[in-house]
Amino acid sequence: MSAIERHNAFGKKGKLAPSYVGPFEILERIGPVAYRLRLPKELSEIKIDKTLHFIDEPVEIMDREVKSLKRSKIPIVKVCWNSKLGPEFTWEREDHMKARYPQLFVANSGESSS
Repeated sequence: MSAIERHNAFGKKGKLAPSYVGPFEILERIGPVAYRLRLPKELSEIKIDKTLHFIDEPVEIMDREVKSLKRSKIPIVKVCWNSKLGPEFTWEREDHMKARYPQLFVANSGESSS
């Protein structure tokens, strides 16, 4: 018995991006609608939580800036995220990122800003 499983939104973004990849080889049937699949290496690195939602993880701190408001200055960092559609970049508050992902700041602790 052969079945096909396709993965949505892989690789490219945009209007002309492919919406599916596959088919994948079924290794075993786990339940009435659940299968264990042989995934390509690009998909094997994806991490999901208990509810089967994709987990975005920060990979690296790319840049630092200080955002000036009227009465305060807030240090922010540009973060490279490992997302399901490839690397994505966002600016986040440095204190929030240090609290949630301290491992990102260990390698950069010897750097000094001028």
